[in-house]
Amino acid sequence: MWRGLWTLVSRAARGPHSPRLCTRQGSGYRAPGSGATIFALSSGQGRCGIAVIRTSGPASGHALQSLTAPRDLPPARKACLRLLSDPRSGEPLDRALVLWFPGPQSFTGEDCAEFHVHGGPAVVSGVLQALGSVPGLRPAEAGEFTRRAFAHGKLSLTEVEGLADLIHAETEAQRRQALRQLDGELGDLCRGWAETLTKALAHVEAYIDFSEDDNLEEGVLDQADSEVRKLEVALGVHLRDARRGQRLRSGAHVVVAGPPNAGKSSLVNLLSRKPVSIVSPEPGTTRDVLETPVDLAGFPALLSDTAGLREGVGPVEQEGVRRAQKRLEQADLILAVLDASDLASPASCNFLDTVVIPAGARNPNGSRQRLLLVLNKSDLLPAGRSDLHPDLPSHLLLSCLTGEGLDGLLEALKKELAALCGDPSTGPLLTRSRHQHHLRGCLDALGQYKQAKDLALAAEALRVARGHLSHLTGGGGTEEILDIIFQDFCVGK
Repeated sequence: MWRGLWTLVSRAARGPHSPRLCTRQGSGYRAPGSGATIFALSSGQGRCGIAVIRTSGPASGHALQSLTAPRDLPPARKACLRLLSDPRSGEPLDRALVLWFPGPQSFTGEDCAEFHVHGGPAVVSGVLQALGSVPGLRPAEAGEFTRRAFAHGKLSLTEVEGLADLIHAETEAQRRQALRQLDGELGDLCRGWAETLTKALAHVEAYIDFSEDDNLEEGVLDQADSEVRKLEVALGVHLRDARRGQRLRSGAHVVVAGPPNAGKSSLVNLLSRKPVSIVSPEPGTTRDVLETPVDLAGFPALLSDTAGLREGVGPVEQEGVRRAQKRLEQADLILAVLDASDLASPASCNFLDTVVIPAGARNPNGSRQRLLLVLNKSDLLPAGRSDLHPDLPSHLLLSCLTGEGLDGLLEALKKELAALCGDPSTGPLLTRSRHQHHLRGCLDALGQYKQAKDLALAAEALRVARGHLSHLTGGGGTEEILDIIFQDFCVGK
C-alpha cells in the first residue's frame, strides 16, 4: 500500500519531465536536480504513533506555510503545534508538530521542514499528496537527503557510509562502529594522513625549486622520507586488519560442524533462539547447509548448520557432507560439536583427527583457523566426571537440553568474534572494500615514491598517494561510486 501511494504521489508531483537528483558543492561536486525541493516520509513504512515527513530545498518554507496557513513560519529549530490543511481545498489533514530548519543550519545544509504527524495511512497519504501539490516540490529519491548533506559539505563520504551502517546496524558492535565512523573518526584519520603527504610533497617540491638556494633548510628530503616511512607503517597495519572491519559490517561466518547426532542442530537453534533446524534422534537429519544471521554476544554472524560428517552414506547425504566440508574451508570460526557421552566412537575420533587437531596447527603464513570445541550433552555424563579424554584439546562443556554451559560458550564466542571483527573502541576499522582499495593504492604509490630516481617522479607519486586518500573521504569520487553508496539509504534519508 505504501509503495503504491508513493508511486501516485510521485506521478502527481513530477509531471512529464522530472529532474533526477542533487548537487555537490561543499564536497566539490555537483549532482543533478539540487535546485528542486524534495519531500519524503522519513520514519519508515507502516502504521505507527508518529510519522515524520521532511522536506529539503529552497521551497521548504513556502511548503510549510502553504500547509499551515494563515500562520507564519515557526521559530527556527523549535517544535510548534499547527493545524495542517490541504492548500488546494483547505480541508484539515491533521494537527501536527512542525519544525523549521533554515539553511545552512540543517542536516542537508538547505532550508528544511519537518511534519510530525499521526502515523495512520490516511493521514500520511493526505500530507504527502498535499506537499506534492505545492509548486516546486517533488518526491525524494533513495538517499537524496543524505546525498544533499554530502553535496553541501555536511558529511564526508566515510561519514555517509557510517550513517548508512548505523541505520542497518543489528548488533551492539555494529552500532558502535557505525557511530564512530559517522562521528568522523575514519575521515579524520585519512585527512591527517593526507596532511602528512602534503607536507612531504611541499618538501620535495621545495628541494626541486630551491635546491641551489643557500637559505633552504638542510635535511628537507630526509624529513620527507621519514614521514613517508611512518605513513607506510600505519597504512600496512590498517590494511592487515581490513578483513576485520568488513566482517564487523557483514558478519563473521561461523560454521557448526561435527559427526551425526552430536547436537549441531540443537546448538544452532539455541544460539539463534528460534527453530532454524529440524532436530531428530535419527542420524543424518540435516543434509544441506542451513544458514541464519544471528547476534552472537553483540557481534554479527552468519551461522551455518551442516550435515554430520561421516562416510558410507547415500548419495544425497554424501552431497551434504561435501558441502559441509566446503563450508569448513570458508569458515571464519568453526564450532566443532561432539557428543560428550560418546567420545570414544569411531565418528568422534575421526572428527577429532581430521577437523579439530588440523585446525589447531599453524598455516604456512603463521595463522591458524579459529575453532571452539564444544562437548554437548553434558547432562548425560555421570555426576562429577571431569576426565573425559586424556588427549582432548581445550573444550567447553554444554547441554543444549538444559542450557548449562551456554554462558561460558557465549563468553568464548565474544572473545573469538572480537578478534575476528575488531574492537570499534580501539580505532577506525575499514568496513568496505572501497576503503581497502584506496589505502592499497596509496601504499603502492608510496612504494613508487621510494623507488623513483627522479625527484619529479617522486613528487608525482606523492600526488597520486594523496589523491587516493582524497577519494576515500569523497574529495574526488565518481558519479558511479556515489550512486552505489547512496543506494544503501531509504527514500526518506
